[in-house]
Amino acid sequence: MSKPLNIGMIGYGFMGRAHSNAYNRVSNFFELDYHPVLKAVCARSADQVKAFAEKWGYESTETDWRKLIERKDIDAVDICVPNNLHKEIALAAAAAGKIILCEKPLAMNAAEGEEMCQAVEKAKVTNIVWYNYRRVPAVSLAKKLIDDGKLGRIFHYRANFLQDWTISTDLPQGGTALWRLDAAAAGSGVTGDLLAHCIDTAIWLNGGIKDVNAMTETFVKERTHQLTGKVEKVGIDDACTFMCHFDNGSLGLFESTRYARGHKALYTFEINGEHASIKWDLHDLHRLEYFDHRDEGRLRGWRSIHVTDAGGDHPYMDHWWVPGLQIGYEHSFVHQVADFLTGLGKGEPVGPTFRDALETQKICDAVLSSAQKGSWVKLG
Repeated sequence: MSKPLNIGMIGYGFMGRAHSNAYNRVSNFFELDYHPVLKAVCARSADQVKAFAEKWGYESTETDWRKLIERKDIDAVDICVPNNLHKEIALAAAAAGKIILCEKPLAMNAAEGEEMCQAVEKAKVTNIVWYNYRRVPAVSLAKKLIDDGKLGRIFHYRANFLQDWTISTDLPQGGTALWRLDAAAAGSGVTGDLLAHCIDTAIWLNGGIKDVNAMTETFVKERTHQLTGKVEKVGIDDACTFMCHFDNGSLGLFESTRYARGHKALYTFEINGEHASIKWDLHDLHRLEYFDHRDEGRLRGWRSIHVTDAGGDHPYMDHWWVPGLQIGYEHSFVHQVADFLTGLGKGEPVGPTFRDALETQKICDAVLSSAQKGSWVKLG
């Protein structure tokens, strides 16, 4: 019989719903040593957090995250709050000996991230960061193909993450739902919000990055702040593009913007190798496009792999439906919880750990530094 793992979640926005759904569903589809128990959820508004708890099945609520961390019946703390609060909560949770699951990016910057890493390592508490796109079956299959040498030597890695939701000059910044537009809460704009996903996936698939050359732009320079009612300078990047060299000698090109009209969440990557190429698109997330130059000439061309087969060839799909029936975005969070609980049962870390996520944080910092300096920046 599996053992309970009592979850205390801090925050209840979009990611709070995604995480809660994963906790609720994982034991229905995966045989695990632990099963999540939604013990408590915390947020500042007593009425709103109570409604959230009733909807998602949390047993209790708190309005002070410190009280949640102090509770003896909480085993794991899930941090789902704006980026500027990650460090303080993580340090307190580590000091209390709690398991920690933290939303991405890890922190406001690499210096904060290093403090968090040292805290969890000193306390010897299990930790993970929610970079969920690793757990999309098609992306996990891409990892297996690369590790198996199917692509051969890698030459190019390209990724973009495009949105269009901030184009209106009337959109305010800060406060509930719009904290990502406030540098004081988010730290950065698309670099930490969107490119962080692209970077984490890239270094997981293709290895480390050794230098970057970036440019950023803030198209709307001033916005009304929801909390103060005043027109204030916008401090986040609306768009970012950067080039890089990977440790394996390949070249990288990354682009992200919230000013690409017609795109709500277009995340794609393409990898070109000596023998083969692969590409993936979040809008068609259950498919992996594959081209192999070693195919017979008259049949050579791009093929679309429908990543839904059971039997072990396609990651995670044994746990779901019959071949041909696809799954979606929310399942990547279920897979992350399943992998995390599996590792917990074995006493083994599951990535991305805080230390893994710090590498992405360092790259984000280097990207922003490069854009400010207008020059190449090397990673330490």
